[in-house]
Amino acid sequence: MHVLERLFYGLPEPAPHKRSRPVEVLCLGMPRTGTESLSVALTTLGLDTYHGWDLVFEPDAKKLQYCHELQAVVDSLPVIFSPELLAAYPNAKVILNLRRDLDAWHRSMDKTMIQMVEESWALWIMHWFNSDFYWLWGLYENYAWPGVFRSITGSAKQGLRRNGKWVYRDHCNMIRGMVPKENLLEWYVEDGWEPLCKFLDKPIPDEPFPRTNTPGNFAGRKETLIKARFFRVLRNVFLTTATLAGITTAGVMLWQGRIRSPEVATRLNGFLVGFNKLSWNQ
Repeated sequence: MHVLERLFYGLPEPAPHKRSRPVEVLCLGMPRTGTESLSVALTTLGLDTYHGWDLVFEPDAKKLQYCHELQAVVDSLPVIFSPELLAAYPNAKVILNLRRDLDAWHRSMDKTMIQMVEESWALWIMHWFNSDFYWLWGLYENYAWPGVFRSITGSAKQGLRRNGKWVYRDHCNMIRGMVPKENLLEWYVEDGWEPLCKFLDKPIPDEPFPRTNTPGNFAGRKETLIKARFFRVLRNVFLTTATLAGITTAGVMLWQGRIRSPEVATRLNGFLVGFNKLSWNQ
């Protein structure tokens, strides 16, 4: 299976790198707790920040590969690796971004992560014909969210709907237990600039606190993601269909005695060479 994955969906190996400075700020609250607003705010305060959307919208993962320069991380990836990040950067300041209404958070997660992503037939079909989609789908839908939400079936939907609320509480309590109080800020997006700037020892900007990534904005991001890769997916569907049709035709002609085995081998080799050049990640 891994050989086929590398053949059809292989991505360039990440460049070796070494951190030139430690991560200064770890934002370890769950997604849908104002993470994008927090990311924009931290960037405004002068911190080079990595948000979960960066992974989705950077096909070459360039920003992630150069994470040795990043100063703050927010959203899905820090949540998945919270204990490891805390162990790696014990002196980092930790922001636990929260949602006051747990039921509202749960509904928002269900509407975006499940209804707009896992239950989307368009995304499910497209992920087979584009390497970006394939690896993103595998990361989030097959591994990350089923693991985070303790799914017993391997489904993010089953895990979130059955366990989402207690996992949220358990995750927050884990962060509280692992981080010294002087290094921890429990923050709600409604709190705005003041507690955030005080905690990070930054001046309060002379502008309103950013408000971004509502469920409506999430849907718009999803459409942008699909449109950016649609023609590549369409090309790969066409080439796959043509290649499989060629292989089938050669097999039928051999069975009917219209061509001989050496000719079949030559034709099949040509089809397979073309198939291997499809390059799903272009």
